[in-house]
Amino acid sequence: MQWVRQWLLRRPMYGQYEKLMHELTTEDQTSFNNFLRVDANIFMELLHEVGPRIEKQDNFFRKALSLLKLALLTLRYLATGDSYKFLAYSFRVAFNTISIFIPEVCQVIIYEYSSEVLVCPNTPDGWKEVAFGFQNRWNFPHVIGAIDGKHTAIRKPMNSGSYYYNYKGFFSIVLLAVVDTDYKFP
Repeated sequence: MQWVRQWLLRRPMYGQYEKLMHELTTEDQTSFNNFLRVDANIFMELLHEVGPRIEKQDNFFRKALSLLKLALLTLRYLATGDSYKFLAYSFRVAFNTISIFIPEVCQVIIYEYSSEVLVCPNTPDGWKEVAFGFQNRWNFPHVIGAIDGKHTAIRKPMNSGSYYYNYKGFFSIVLLAVVDTDYKFP
């Protein structure tokens, strides 16, 4: 029985984190922003805020993934929606490992930032301020939110028939989001 696949062990030589991220960080900040959908300063702030709660410890059998790799893989997943298997080949990290830590990192990010980012107005004046923003910025009077949706691909649930099958030709659930005038979730 094989503990780790050999191609995964060559991560330091060929993995996306080790090669591409070093180049993007040192040579091309715009591409770094595009790759992760966040700029380097915010990425470093995220590491500082959530790092102590997501950092893994080495054990007798293997070295733990670094804090940077955990955060980078999670942000890349959130930016692209790539499958765990695709990320496994790109970053040379086993997909079952990815499937464990991405939800953990997301939970820590939600816990850490929800109180400052996801703040919904709770007074009439707060809602009037949002409506004023839509009128001033976008020329839409009496609007308090913009809504959009995305089909998120899923595996066909058992016994669901065509219930989750969409017009695009795959099974999905629809993710709907409402944002304010600055594209932020209230």
